[in-house]
Amino acid sequence: MPDAAVAARASNSTQSGTTQQVDVAVVGAGFAGLYLLHRLRKAGFSAVALDEAADVGGTWYWNRYPGARCDIQTIDYSYTFDPELETAWTWSEKYATQPEILRYLGFVADRYDLRRDIRFGTKVTQATWNDATSRWQISTNNGADVSCRHYIMATGCLSAPKPPEIDGVKDFKGEVYFTGRWPHDGVNLSGKRVAVIGTGSSAIQSIPLIAERAAHLTVFQRTPNFALPAGNGPAPEDRKTYFQGDRAAYREQARQSMAGVPYPQQTVVSWQLSDAERRERFERAWAAGDLVHILTQLWADQAVDIDGNRLVADLIREKIGAVVKDPETAAALAPHDHPFGAKRPCLDTNYYATYNRPNVTLVNLRQEPIKGITASGIFTNGRKFDLDVIVFATGFDAMTGAIRAVHPITGRGGKSLSDVWAKGPETYLGLTVAGFPNFFMITGPGSPSVLSNMAVSIEQHVDWVVDRLAALREVGFTTIEPTETAQAGWGRHMADCSTLTLHRLANTWYTGANVPGKVQGLMPYTGGVGPYRSICDEVVSRGMLGFRLTGPNVATKCNDGEIVRLQPDVRLVMNLLASLNLPPIESMGAIGARAFVNEFNKGRPFGRPVGEVGSGMLQGADGPLPYKLYRPATPGPHPVVVYFHGGGWVLGDEQSDEPFCRDMVRRTGMMFVSVGYRHAPEHRFPAAAEDGYAATRWIAEHAAELGGKPGPVLVAGWSAGGNIAAVTCQLARDRGGPEIAGQLLICPVTDCTFDRPSYNDNATGYFLTLSLMYWFWDLYCSPADRTDPRVSPLRGKVAGLPPAFVVTCEFDPLRDEGVAYAEALAKAGVKVEQLKAQGHFHSSFVMVDVIITGVAGRVKMAKALRRFAGLPEEVEQDNVAAPEVNAAAN
Repeated sequence: MPDAAVAARASNSTQSGTTQQVDVAVVGAGFAGLYLLHRLRKAGFSAVALDEAADVGGTWYWNRYPGARCDIQTIDYSYTFDPELETAWTWSEKYATQPEILRYLGFVADRYDLRRDIRFGTKVTQATWNDATSRWQISTNNGADVSCRHYIMATGCLSAPKPPEIDGVKDFKGEVYFTGRWPHDGVNLSGKRVAVIGTGSSAIQSIPLIAERAAHLTVFQRTPNFALPAGNGPAPEDRKTYFQGDRAAYREQARQSMAGVPYPQQTVVSWQLSDAERRERFERAWAAGDLVHILTQLWADQAVDIDGNRLVADLIREKIGAVVKDPETAAALAPHDHPFGAKRPCLDTNYYATYNRPNVTLVNLRQEPIKGITASGIFTNGRKFDLDVIVFATGFDAMTGAIRAVHPITGRGGKSLSDVWAKGPETYLGLTVAGFPNFFMITGPGSPSVLSNMAVSIEQHVDWVVDRLAALREVGFTTIEPTETAQAGWGRHMADCSTLTLHRLANTWYTGANVPGKVQGLMPYTGGVGPYRSICDEVVSRGMLGFRLTGPNVATKCNDGEIVRLQPDVRLVMNLLASLNLPPIESMGAIGARAFVNEFNKGRPFGRPVGEVGSGMLQGADGPLPYKLYRPATPGPHPVVVYFHGGGWVLGDEQSDEPFCRDMVRRTGMMFVSVGYRHAPEHRFPAAAEDGYAATRWIAEHAAELGGKPGPVLVAGWSAGGNIAAVTCQLARDRGGPEIAGQLLICPVTDCTFDRPSYNDNATGYFLTLSLMYWFWDLYCSPADRTDPRVSPLRGKVAGLPPAFVVTCEFDPLRDEGVAYAEALAKAGVKVEQLKAQGHFHSSFVMVDVIITGVAGRVKMAKALRRFAGLPEEVEQDNVAAPEVNAAAN
């Protein structure tokens, strides 16, 4: 429909001076706004959408710069709510251009007759919640004001262009354009001297086309970005075949995936692959021209570990150097200030090759900053550039900009959203805000949004919101509002999720760093599309947890609480274990349980390379015991840590906790010797305790032979191994040595009673259960012996022990006895530190590279061990400088 006709109909749709009464008002007529109107209408709600533009399209209405196209394959960047729609429209390209996407949205609007509920050319100037009527009052600059029960922002995450920050823009006598507000009738750049400021997505897409038309193009770059060849053309046959073979399954896999595109979760880690294998994977991904593929399918640690990420970044930098002929230009274009993927990478067509053109100049603003703009051009601290056109490709005030820019939003009690968000956006689920009843955001800050396929995230948000409104209407509730507790809990969960990825290491529009004065913080949810969807569903299944619901004829319902208390990766592990429907370990018998654990361990990586790994036998309390030794790559001799594995005195062996030992060797620069002590029920109490003491004494006596530093040793252990480490320190004190410099006790067993709150709070659901602990105790120790300090060290004398670092986890039956032991040590004058790990479970810290949020805790453990050994907290040298060597040590 022509713009003029649309505008005319919009202006006639309401009479000035009246108030339009609707159930729901929507701001925006892009992907989200259109689907909202469709769903609301089907659910029986009256609705109106308000948009400044003259037609549908949202971001795609405004972004008409040369080369504008999506960076998610359009087979995925499409509505999925109607199977007939999917067959009625066929995309012409793998990555559709802006005109085709705009035609698609117009096609959708026509197919479902959505324009009749949209007021175009209308800007919202104010929105105020009225407590007396429980409605939102909305003022506009065109036509009638609106009164609505529910108010939904579908304004998009990247729709508020960021103004220029350079002095003298208004003095420039030439033409000035913004990629985010490109003239609809196009721009003639032929024969002109053009400057492009910025090298983000819009610049990378437009620069090659501008260079073809301009007499000369000067690109001003502050921060180089990673760009990958799009390889645009027809949709890939493999993707089309997969999609057309079972569309429903394809779409469902997208909804449950991490990024909203149906790719499996990668499991192999970078250090498991050879250089040749990594390069082969990379070249395949590079050739595929698929952003999600290269971001997720190389190796599992590329987005969470700086070393795994650097391998990808180096390969991309190598590609840049191979394309750009001038070494200085190539170096300037190669990013080194952020991990790959921490900023949104871009898809390009001939971007890097464009810098080989004689009419293109790159200005590196890190070395040559812009000083100002004059009537005739731009001057830096070294040069002046005469220009006819300046194009600002400086991006958007992302995530919050469009919400805050359209109008002041005033909630309950006169609260201003701008004031509430003065220190950064606070939301519940990225959907709602405490103090703003019946107010919703589609893909708002705190949701996966820009870190996902937006089409999938938009549909999930719209479906959730509309389904909730319909369900509340059925039972008589007229207002819905999140609680402060739920919102604060979501903020903590967001912070926990941010530690999983490398986004925190880059200054980007994800964090608001591109807008001067904006409070910085990672705004999108980094926990993944599928996990986020399951959380939203859980909110509903738990009785609208975190929401207060009211209505005129029903009792108020407030189901306060936090929806996620586990760390995000712990939650994923718990959900995976639950989905396997495994029988309880205690039902397998000791032999069966050992077989199960051994089979489980075969499927996980050993851990990262260290300097040397060896094995041998030592003298235990009643015969030889196996051990495994891990040396750092740095020159020795190194302090020695004697390590005892977990497993309830029944399971495991000297290599069960190998990933943990390797990780701690790298972090401490110390040598770990993991001891294979005897197990119950074949060897009951006090076999494990006496083996632990005997092994520690033997290792101390043979430290030099093992390549360790003579003198005091340190002891460490997890779970039952923490019990053995604690007991060993008491026995060493009472039996005249060996000298122990410090003890690291991770989720230790310290007492035989089961009446502490943590046993009740965490009796089931967290892998180590109350039932399993009963089983362990029964196999290892008779009731008559359980108060013996050699199995319940909390019952023994704790004065005069070496300094301790005690780790406990919130969701662990053993939590309270670990805390009690630390408190007893402190009361007895022992120097002790505690790490009370919130959101973690019993196995968190030994599940290295699975529970990424455990890294910070292991860093603290390593620093404690180094302090105990009299070393500086930080390891000065790279512990993986040398290749790993396998050796036998006897």
